Amino acid sequence: MANRQEPKPICRRTFLGLTAAALAARGQEPLRQWKERVHPMDLLARRNELSALQGATAWINSPGLTSGSLKGKVVLVQFWTFTCINWLRTLPCIRTWSGAYRDSGLVVIGVHTPEFPFEGSLANVRRAAEDLKVDYPIAVDSDYAIWRGFSNQYWPALYLFDARGQVRHRQFGEGGYVESERTIQALLQEAGAEGTDREIVEVNGAGIEAAADWADLRSPENYVGYGRGEGFASPGGAVPGRPRAYSLPQQLRLNHWGLEGHWTIQQGSIALNQPHGRLGYCFHGRDLHLVMGPPMGNSAVRFRVRLDGGPPKAAHGADVDEDGNGVAAVQRLYQLIRQPRPIVDRVFEIEFLDPGVEAFAFTFG
Repeated sequence: MANRQEPKPICRRTFLGLTAAALAARGQEPLRQWKERVHPMDLLARRNELSALQGATAWINSPGLTSGSLKGKVVLVQFWTFTCINWLRTLPCIRTWSGAYRDSGLVVIGVHTPEFPFEGSLANVRRAAEDLKVDYPIAVDSDYAIWRGFSNQYWPALYLFDARGQVRHRQFGEGGYVESERTIQALLQEAGAEGTDREIVEVNGAGIEAAADWADLRSPENYVGYGRGEGFASPGGAVPGRPRAYSLPQQLRLNHWGLEGHWTIQQGSIALNQPHGRLGYCFHGRDLHLVMGPPMGNSAVRFRVRLDGGPPKAAHGADVDEDGNGVAAVQRLYQLIRQPRPIVDRVFEIEFLDPGVEAFAFTFG
């Protein structure tokens, strides 16, 4: 049995982990220049991060907000990207705090900074915000201007500002909910708000927003592009950037995966060239998610999921029926498996009945 891996309740995606090519494509500074900069913890005490909000490429649910318009307000800023499972599991708390403390003077701002190219589309961000019921102000940060202004490195990342615009609390990754809410209450009281000394809100996320089963999670998140993917097990290995027919190995070891059919393995994704391509993964966890979908403007792709060779039945995820059938209409995170106990090593397979799908990353919970 493989050694158990400690859960990492923070998104796999870090700014310093982006490739130089990805940065260049966004017009950002080379990776080495960012590594040489001062660590963000050393900057927080002497920078006005809220001024970076002027770098938003668009605003959703609000007119543009600035450090000036936020003066005297307690402000919660959270960086997110809509395919990040770690952010999705924090959303119930952020949504609840926004509603509970808005009238007391709290302003919640979600800064949407994309990782995958399709997350940079304003139309896709608008759709995701509506689907996920994100009703608080969203600063669209498709050029990474706000991210750089905060010297941020993580999704999700939470920053709490007092009424003078000073950072008083930060939380990177999932967790820390009680401490964050207590800080919200204290900062609102400092600002003169009344009625904020209340019981901590108890939030239990449902569906894809439910907390992970950390005790039984032994599969880390994993990319499927050749740039950062790990555990690829199809015979002959990956051929970067060229269409090729692949086959699944006879047996998959834990946290290894493979392809069957005609695929192109790209730096950050894989693309199916012909119908009936399959993707297999051996995992250990309650939930299995896959970031995938057809490129914008392309037709929806039908798929069928199998677990240990049969229909998932009671282990099906929110985007699959009991027989394993589903449709990928847009590029987003799909919940394909949510299995009941006992949690053991399982072999997942997804067959795409139509060509044209792209897949980016697996996450588990």
